[in-house]
Amino acid sequence: MPEVRQLALPGVLEITPPRFGDHRGFFSDTYNAAALAEHGLDVAFVQDNHSCSKPAGVLRGLHYQLPPFGQDKLVRVTRGAILDVAVDIRRGSPTFGRWLSLEVSAEKWNQIFVPKGYAHGFVTLVPDTEVLYKVTARYAPTHERSIRFDDPALGIDWRLPAAGITLSEKDDRAPLLADAELFEQS
Repeated sequence: MPEVRQLALPGVLEITPPRFGDHRGFFSDTYNAAALAEHGLDVAFVQDNHSCSKPAGVLRGLHYQLPPFGQDKLVRVTRGAILDVAVDIRRGSPTFGRWLSLEVSAEKWNQIFVPKGYAHGFVTLVPDTEVLYKVTARYAPTHERSIRFDDPALGIDWRLPAAGITLSEKDDRAPLLADAELFEQS
């Protein structure tokens, strides 16, 4: 059974699957729908994504998709380490605009579940980091949105100076939270 811990924002969870090792290496059941459903997490993933970032300081995010293509995400690291960030972007939510971060790494063997209604991003903390994540809706470019990683209204501590961060052109042009198209609280 995985260890499941509720984090500081509603629905955002840290999940640590068991890992069984011996002289050959290890085995881990990294995703088990039935076990997670016992913890109230009953979602159907439809796509797996895999990213590899060569240098430390690669920042991907803050990304999300609007309904009807909002995505729940289950994020894990198979090599290296990231600082993973979730931002509540549900207008009307008591925690709207708040964020949390969690270090997710191959060494810790932990994962983070980020539900729909949150913008999501991560920065690599070490070189050659590989991130795998499951999503509950297919990629829909017409519904894809992003928020500026360094929005002063959010004040996210990425643990790195802005000069040490590498962004895509798309992420560099992302709007501030105040100008972004967001989720309405349901």
